[in-house]
Amino acid sequence: MRWSARWSGAWRPSAVVSETLSRIARWRARLAEALARRRVPLGFGAGALVFWFAAPTPASLVVGTSIAVAGEVIRIWAAGHLNKAREVTASGPYRWFAHPLYIGSSVIGAGLAIACARLVVLAIVAIYLGVTLPAAVRNEEAFLRRTFGDQYDRYRRQGAASDEARRRFSLAQAMQNREYRAVVGLVLAVLLLVWKATYNGVFWRAAGAHIMGPGS
Repeated sequence: MRWSARWSGAWRPSAVVSETLSRIARWRARLAEALARRRVPLGFGAGALVFWFAAPTPASLVVGTSIAVAGEVIRIWAAGHLNKAREVTASGPYRWFAHPLYIGSSVIGAGLAIACARLVVLAIVAIYLGVTLPAAVRNEEAFLRRTFGDQYDRYRRQGAASDEARRRFSLAQAMQNREYRAVVGLVLAVLLLVWKATYNGVFWRAAGAHIMGPGS
């Protein structure tokens, strides 16, 4: 009986489960922070693989670039309302989405994957976005809760107040948030894909087929 009492006092399932869950939560938080910090270097690595496997065609470039531009428009719209680390932004796209910048990034990624016209590229982009964006969201939400506390939780539960939602878009704010870097990155990505299509002879073959005509 004495041994049984010592054993029951030393081993408590609820305490073990609680400690295990706590360790898992801490591990997930550290992993999310690490992935969020390394999102840009990982993006360069993923971009190199994407460029290597890409096989763009004129049609895929037109469709994919159009989608990617729509994604960048979403990002510019969001950046023109966002006042980083100073407030819980609730105007513009933040009226409906907590993370419109990441939505825009996802649309850009999907558009570039379509422009590349390869399933392996689609898989690379999906893996990169699926790993890094949830980590970035988790890290950002932890920061917002630490910084703004109940104000951020109220925003997530109730949405924006009417006066907060009426603030207008500001191009100067988008520039201050350095959204021009994303624009430059998208332009360079599209130009590289155009160069690869030209290097592979896709445009020349398409132009030749157009000149020769179907009956030639």
